[in-house]
Amino acid sequence: MFEMGFSSLQAFTSVACKASFAVSVALNQNDADSLVAKTRNIGIIAHIDAGKTTTTERMLYYGGYTRRIGDVDDGSTVTDFLPAERARGITIQSAAITFRWPPSSPDQKGGHSPESYTINIIDTPGHADFTFEVVRSLRILDGAVCILDGVAGVEAQTEKVWYQARNYQIPKIIFVNKLDRDGAAFGKTVKEIAAKLHAWPAVCQIPWFEDASGRFQGVVDIINMRALQWPNGGDGKSVRSYGMAELENIDSKLANEARKARAALVELLSGHDDLMVEKFLEADEDHLSVSAADITASLRRSLLTSDSTIVPVFAGASFRNIGVQPLIDVVTALLPNPTEAPDPEISAGPVSGRLGQLMSGKLDILPGEQKSKKAAAKKPSGPLVKNIEACALAFKVVNDAKRGLLVYVRVYQGALTKTSIVWNTNLQTSERMPRLLKMYANDAVETDSIPAGQIGVITGLKHARTGDTLITYTGTNPKTGPPAPLNQLQLRPIDVPPPVFFASIEPQSLGEEKPVAEALALLLREDPSLQISTDEDSGQTHLSGMGELHLEIARDRLIQDLKAKATMGKIEIGYRETITTPADPVAAIYDRETSGKASKAGCLASVSPLQDPPSNPASHPSETTSTLHRDGNLITTTILATASPTLETSSLNLPTDLPATTIHTSLQNGALAALSRGPKYAYPLHSTSVHLTLDPPVNIFPPHTTPAALSSAARLAVSKALRKSSTASPTALMEPVMNVLLSVDEASLGAVVHDISSSRGGQILSLDDADATTPDNLSGSGSGSLPGLSVTREDVRLIDTRMVYAPPDPFAAPSVEGGGELDLREGNRNRVVTARVPLKEMVGYLKVLRSCTGGRGTFVMSVDRFERMGSQREKALVRKLRGI
Repeated sequence: MFEMGFSSLQAFTSVACKASFAVSVALNQNDADSLVAKTRNIGIIAHIDAGKTTTTERMLYYGGYTRRIGDVDDGSTVTDFLPAERARGITIQSAAITFRWPPSSPDQKGGHSPESYTINIIDTPGHADFTFEVVRSLRILDGAVCILDGVAGVEAQTEKVWYQARNYQIPKIIFVNKLDRDGAAFGKTVKEIAAKLHAWPAVCQIPWFEDASGRFQGVVDIINMRALQWPNGGDGKSVRSYGMAELENIDSKLANEARKARAALVELLSGHDDLMVEKFLEADEDHLSVSAADITASLRRSLLTSDSTIVPVFAGASFRNIGVQPLIDVVTALLPNPTEAPDPEISAGPVSGRLGQLMSGKLDILPGEQKSKKAAAKKPSGPLVKNIEACALAFKVVNDAKRGLLVYVRVYQGALTKTSIVWNTNLQTSERMPRLLKMYANDAVETDSIPAGQIGVITGLKHARTGDTLITYTGTNPKTGPPAPLNQLQLRPIDVPPPVFFASIEPQSLGEEKPVAEALALLLREDPSLQISTDEDSGQTHLSGMGELHLEIARDRLIQDLKAKATMGKIEIGYRETITTPADPVAAIYDRETSGKASKAGCLASVSPLQDPPSNPASHPSETTSTLHRDGNLITTTILATASPTLETSSLNLPTDLPATTIHTSLQNGALAALSRGPKYAYPLHSTSVHLTLDPPVNIFPPHTTPAALSSAARLAVSKALRKSSTASPTALMEPVMNVLLSVDEASLGAVVHDISSSRGGQILSLDDADATTPDNLSGSGSGSLPGLSVTREDVRLIDTRMVYAPPDPFAAPSVEGGGELDLREGNRNRVVTARVPLKEMVGYLKVLRSCTGGRGTFVMSVDRFERMGSQREKALVRKLRGI
């Protein structure tokens, strides 16, 4: 049995079978077109524990890829191959695999039917911490199967990945899984699809339960109007089919419900597809007379229409081996092939459009001056475009222990060829591709080219990162690349969400700093959703990511795989001190011998609390006065004008070797040094105004006064003034406060607001309706609205669940079945909470937010300012500092 993960991803190849993988790629055009038409590149997306990996295992088994069914609990699945995945029983990184459907028959002797499809399937993580793995998988997919838990319904992560897929215009079908479990409610889940995912569910199957025991035994196919029954305890390969007449004798109530479902399906499609209206009229307005082929064609047209909101819904129980084979059938029948997928978005300088438009000459990308020279040409950019040999997107970088860095690419145009030079339009650099690989399970097969629509691996690239666009161009200059603006041609990049969980990472010794830094750089190249920053106050290196589990996995990879000697701990908050009362001017004289030379200088310093720091800090030097706003403090230096005939002086009576600008700078540097350490808690000072006065005849002692002596004198004077102020009134502590934007659903709003304002000492600034009605992938930062929310109210229309057909749930609670329709429209409305919260309270807040919102809440934050701590919070911090 072959195994494969996203870290060793096989290309979506043109193989006929595993034994003959390394066949020649010199296919004629008809064969190539037929191969692409019979290819499906799909992803499995869902909330954690909805059954994605279990469903994938059944697909591989029925497709003949494996000889036994793997189990998640036993750690024997094909796609969950990492030790951490098998230990935790969850998918951590996306894993891909290829199989054929229908599988070969015994008399074909290992071959495959010309009518069989190549299905390239990616099993994605369901945990919210690994959202980026889902995003970059969706970026290169053509279709998706969204799996729902029939008991839990539409869950939090399902909503997120659904709208991520919608953002990339990926056609989707839904498989309601786990209908064998107690409490499963197919009808309720269908209603939730409309209410929470804002899609019209086209019910294509309804579940079939035994009347006596309530055991889930099969489904009724509404498209073909037949019942499918699986025997209890089998491997699922044996399926019995019943016509409607037979089903009427077995379960007349179910047969009647199937006819209702067929009528609802045809009515729904007629409301969105004009051709279905014609077919319905041709069938004399008889819902049952509309052919299965017409319904399938209508469903496919609806899926491939970008603005359609219809989603086909199917039923099953993967763990009991029920409903998986029909699901594979609809994958091949409904989801698009690579040529039917949306044309990739591109940009070339200021011009944006579609790749197909560019290659056909319909997108003019030439600058204005070149455009005027070729105004007579119908396709002015044609001569440039025709030299593009290939255009590909790098979507994954993996450090393989045996093969080094592997860059996984999806080719969208032309073909990448071995040893050719590829131009990275993001980094504006060129590299030669020494080897091209097609990965199949854990084996790598070298190939001469990777054609359009396929996925492969480039080895030996030193610079390529996730999201980079790579092109090969005839006659390109390796140093300057293709002619402008093609040297800036970029496919739509992969959005990286902002980090929301933080930890410190420290080398075990000074000698390990460089190896740890190199390992971290490699880790970040593999996973761009990780970020590294250095805290200037504590000197700590902060590693941030999408959640606690995400950082745990990153730590294990850093230490175990990359062999970095480092430890991970909590981040240290950079607090500040501030004075509470002004201090009268204090004089100080610095008089010491440094390196055998006498140094002497003096100055006068006074300090006072700074109530309102300037919003636009800047230095305004002049001959006599200079101001500097730095790190929340205001430093003002003044040189007193005087006339002294005994010195060779300027207009300010300064020595010629000490111009005014040098004196101002030296005094400011000394003040900054004194402000870096508070008089009581040794934290840097903040919100403090310092006024330094220099009287040249009194404070300058030629030739012993130097810039270094002036800085030392200023540091002494400011330190004395700070101690004097602290003695009169103790200093206060300040803490960093974050500007936080939270996206939460209406039902969780009260709990989140109470937690922020009461438990965390935060201040609620506003409660607004979100720009989007659904939680989406947050990327970037901003204020006033949550960035990255691309699904707006104009894009998403609320659906009245009373208009949605859903079969009754035979074992549902009376309150659900008899209490009317599930109207979740208002409860699902998203709200944006703007708040200011201390940074200390935001460390580890992600887990609390997920708990309060059932996993639906998201947030972004940025540093706002430092504020004085409340008395209770300050006392708690002081006790902690003193070890009490």
